[in-house]
Amino acid sequence: MSGTRRAARAPHASTAIASSPWIVVSIGVVVMVVMLVVALGAYRGRGIVVDGQPEPAPTLVLPELPPSSTGQAAPTPTPPVRPKLSPRASVPPTTGAATPAVPAGGGGATAPPAPRPAVPPAPPPVSGRYRVLESFPGGFIGEVLVRNDSRTDRGWTVRLAFPGGRVATTWVEGAPQGTMSQTEDGFSYRSGVNVAPGASVPLRFHIERADSRPASCTVDGGACQGL
Repeated sequence: MSGTRRAARAPHASTAIASSPWIVVSIGVVVMVVMLVVALGAYRGRGIVVDGQPEPAPTLVLPELPPSSTGQAAPTPTPPVRPKLSPRASVPPTTGAATPAVPAGGGGATAPPAPRPAVPPAPPPVSGRYRVLESFPGGFIGEVLVRNDSRTDRGWTVRLAFPGGRVATTWVEGAPQGTMSQTEDGFSYRSGVNVAPGASVPLRFHIERADSRPASCTVDGGACQGL
């Protein structure tokens, strides 16, 4: 009886395996995974030696991404921005100074600056004005009116040239007399006292055998007026 029962169970087990083939497939997959893990561990632990040197591990190469269906290139990844730095280019601040305009067709040349007006020289502190008071045969009486245009008392010196003439006399009208020195063609007269600011004093002289217009007339080196 016992032998009959065991013979009846065997056909049931084989029938279950035959009716469920996925069980066999699953067992085979598990066995292959176990064998692959064991082989990979043995390969890493052993390594491959070439000419006495271990061969480096193979480089992992990732497959390239296929182009997009739209035909556009894949976007380039943007590098990360470091803190406190801006990815935009910095522009120097403008100073507000106007840029000179370049004339059209001028080749960049600029017009020369306008000349500055000449500054007239300052008037001398002491000036003189020449005039003829009286003329007569053989001579005349002339005058140089000396004026002090400064703000302080000043002395003065008058020089007159009458080529070919002769100085008869010289004097200062209404003031202390100075010193006269005769020169080769005229005379030089130096004041005896200073002239007050804004005041004037007349120097008069008698000249013989000469033209009433002097060749030169100066007061402290400045030319006389009235000639």
